Amino acid sequence: MELEFDVRMTKNALYDYMLYHTYTGFSGILGTMVGIFLIVAFVMKGSPLYLIAGLIIILYLPGALFLRSTQQYLNNPAFKEPFHYLVNDEGITVTQKELSETIPWDGMVKAVSTPGSIVIYTSKVNASIFPKKDLGEKKAAFIQAVSTHMNPSSVKIRGW
Repeated sequence: MELEFDVRMTKNALYDYMLYHTYTGFSGILGTMVGIFLIVAFVMKGSPLYLIAGLIIILYLPGALFLRSTQQYLNNPAFKEPFHYLVNDEGITVTQKELSETIPWDGMVKAVSTPGSIVIYTSKVNASIFPKKDLGEKKAAFIQAVSTHMNPSSVKIRGW
């Protein structure tokens, strides 16, 4: 089976990925819990300082991630051109202009879905982002290829 499609990276796709990556990790969960704890402390004690601190902690991370995703999008020239993907039994080949790289299926660590993308991790911090809108009608075939070639315990794609 071969599947080909183009992906154009956007600020929103990067932001969606960064939100997922951060809020499924320890620091994102801990920060949210501390923020909620401070808001609960405000309700119990009535001190506005707790409310202010809690809101800052809860709202800071999404705002910082939005700014970072925008900056990364604007500063990375690779995001200005579309990526062409070929998915087959060997792996996923990405081509942009004259550069091409194939990532074999056994080099992929994890596959997850976010509200806007399918994300294939090649390490703990490196990933390929496939916006669902760019996959279009090929989304089901892409998910089937990923599910077939990757270890089932590594594929966490839901709600497709």
